[in-house]
Amino acid sequence: MIVSNNFEEKYISLRKKENRLYTDEQVKWLPEIDLSNPHYKEWELRKESRNKLTKHLSSKKIKLNILEVGCGNGWLCHHLSKIPGSNVAGIDINQTELDQARRVFDHIANIEFFYGGIDSEKIRPEKFDVIIFAASIQYFASLEGIIPAALQRLHPRGEIHILDSPFYKPSELDNARKRSFEYYHSLQFAEMSEHYFHHCIDELDAYNHKILYNPDLFRNRFMKNKNPFPWICIYA
Repeated sequence: MIVSNNFEEKYISLRKKENRLYTDEQVKWLPEIDLSNPHYKEWELRKESRNKLTKHLSSKKIKLNILEVGCGNGWLCHHLSKIPGSNVAGIDINQTELDQARRVFDHIANIEFFYGGIDSEKIRPEKFDVIIFAASIQYFASLEGIIPAALQRLHPRGEIHILDSPFYKPSELDNARKRSFEYYHSLQFAEMSEHYFHHCIDELDAYNHKILYNPDLFRNRFMKNKNPFPWICIYA
């Protein structure tokens, strides 16, 4: 993620204004959340993504060394740790949410949380079988900057999974940037638009990848409550 001296302070203030900060008890149960929560529908989508991802990884029936980049409060790491034989590491530069992840989930033997980026020396030195970016890739300035770094940490037969993040066609980028700026400006956090990036789907052509779920496919266009974000798998 992009780091600045006061990034975390601004990020946490924004999350609070968006009602995206949760109690330890709520984090323990995510993605299950009360129907009255303003982000209930979003968590329903993330639940669906969680289900698809854990089913995909469980079907491999092998021990998996998993890294989640931008793990936040650790809710997804918690569910990944339930995959038989998994060993899960979560990393983030947001110390506040990382501390919460440790409070809530550090008692689970096969989860570890680390402060820092993907190139941090604090992370276990071995290669990972799976690296996951769940609702986090948009905080990296470019795929060209982060994907090669992730591939360096990946086992030769490993997979990178990108979920719950928007990707755009070239013709959509300008309007997407404008919408993001207007959104942050409306919340009086216009400077946060400098830390939120818009990736073009064509950037994936540089990598050996497959789109496991494409919301734009004809059969998916008319699904009720469909997930609007693609599920992307990049292979080592």
